[in-house]
Amino acid sequence: MRTRLAIKTHAIMERLFPERRVFLKSETDTRFIRLKPATQLLIYAGVSATVSWAIIATAILMMDSIGSGNLRDQARRDQVQFQERLNAMAEERDRRAVEARAAQERFNAALSRISAMQSELLTSEQRRNELSTGIDVIQETLRETMQDREAARSDLAKLKEETADSNVALAEASPLPLNFMSDALESTAAERDQMLADARAAKDERDEAELELKLLHEKNEDIFRRIEDAVALSIAPLDDMFQSAGLNSESLLSQIRRGYGGQGGPLTQISYSTRGEEPTADDLRADAVLSQLDQLNMYRIAAEKAPFALPVHSAFRYTSGFGYRHDPKNGSRRMHNGVDFAGAYGTPLYATADGVVVHAGWMSGFGKLVKIKHAFGIQTYYAHTSRILVKEGQRVSRGDHIADMGNTGRVTGTHLHYEVRVAGKPVNPMTYIKAANNVFKEQNQRARLKSE
Repeated sequence: MRTRLAIKTHAIMERLFPERRVFLKSETDTRFIRLKPATQLLIYAGVSATVSWAIIATAILMMDSIGSGNLRDQARRDQVQFQERLNAMAEERDRRAVEARAAQERFNAALSRISAMQSELLTSEQRRNELSTGIDVIQETLRETMQDREAARSDLAKLKEETADSNVALAEASPLPLNFMSDALESTAAERDQMLADARAAKDERDEAELELKLLHEKNEDIFRRIEDAVALSIAPLDDMFQSAGLNSESLLSQIRRGYGGQGGPLTQISYSTRGEEPTADDLRADAVLSQLDQLNMYRIAAEKAPFALPVHSAFRYTSGFGYRHDPKNGSRRMHNGVDFAGAYGTPLYATADGVVVHAGWMSGFGKLVKIKHAFGIQTYYAHTSRILVKEGQRVSRGDHIADMGNTGRVTGTHLHYEVRVAGKPVNPMTYIKAANNVFKEQNQRARLKSE
C-alpha cells in the first residue's frame, strides 16, 4: 500500500516537476546537478513562502504607516486643543489669583475695621457706665433734695403755727423780734424756692442724661449689628474653606488654642457690675461678639498654617494633575501624587503655609526637594527645583521664598512638582487651592450683595 502511494505520488510530482539537470561547465570539465521532483517542490514552496511573507509584510507596513499618520494628526490636534484648554485654565487661574489677593486685602481691611469698632464699642460701653453712674448720682441728689424740701415745708408749717400763737405777745413786745421772724420766714421761703429750682434743674438734667443714654444705646445697637454682620461674614466662609479641604474646624481650633495658650487665651470680656447685679443684654451680647472675634482670630491662625495658597506667583501653566497618568519614560500607568506647574527656569517658589523645613536637598526621583512640615499633620513637597534657599530645621512663613523652579531629578522639562500630604498620605493639592479661591469668591459676592 505504501509502495503504490509512493509510486503514485512520485508520478504526480514527475508530471508537475519533471527531473531537471543544471550543467556547470568549466574550461577543463563539465558537471551537472540533478534536481529531483522533491527538491524542486521544496524550492518552489520556499520561494512561494518567501514571496508571500514579503507581500504580507509590505501590506502590514503600509497599513501601519497610514494608521500612524492618522494617529499623529489626531495627536497633534489633541495637543493643540489641550494647549488651548491649558491656556484658558492659566488665564482663569490668573483671574482667580487676582480676585483672591483682592479678597485677602478686603478681608484684612474688614479685620482692621472690626478692631476699630471693637475699640469704639468698649469706649461706648465705658461711657455708658459713666452715664449710668451719673444718673444714679443725680437721682440720689434729687431724692435728697425732695426730702429736704418736704422737711423745709414741715418746718415752715410748724413755724407758722408757732407764729400764729405768739403774734400777740410779739406785738406787745419790742418790734425787733417781729422783724427777726419776718426775716426768718423770708429766708425759709427763699430756701424753699431754691430747693424747688434745684429739683427742677436736677429733673431736667436727668431727662437730658436719659436722652443721651437712649442715643448712646441706639449707637451701641448699630455698632453691635455692624460688628456681628462683619464677624458672621468673615467666619462662615473660613469654616466652609476648612470643610471643603476635608479638615475638621473644631479640631483645628482646639489645636490652635492649645498651641497659642501663652498669648493670653481669648479676648478679655467686658466686666460686670461689682454691686452683684445680673449682666445686661448688652453685656452678654458684647461677650458673644468678643468670643466670635476670638474664633475669627483662631481661624486666621489656622488658615496661615494650612496650605491654602499657590506655590507659584509668576506666570505658569498646569501640565499634570493629581491621579493616575501614563509615565512618559516607559508608557506604564502610575500614580501621580501631586500637581505640576510649568514655568520659566528660575521662577521663584513660595511656601504655601507656615511650617518647619524637614528636608532640603537631593532625593531620588524628586531631584532637589524642599519638604515642609505644617500643623495638623500636613506636609508639602516642592520637587525638581534648581536652587534651594532654606535649610533643614528652618522655620518659614507663608509667602517666604524657599526655592527656584528647575528640572533636576526625573523630569522631561522645567516645572514644579507640588504635593500635599496629610498624615503621610498624598491628597489633591487643588482641593486646598480651589477651596481658598471659592471661599474668597463667595465672600466677595456676599460683600457685594450686602453693599447693594
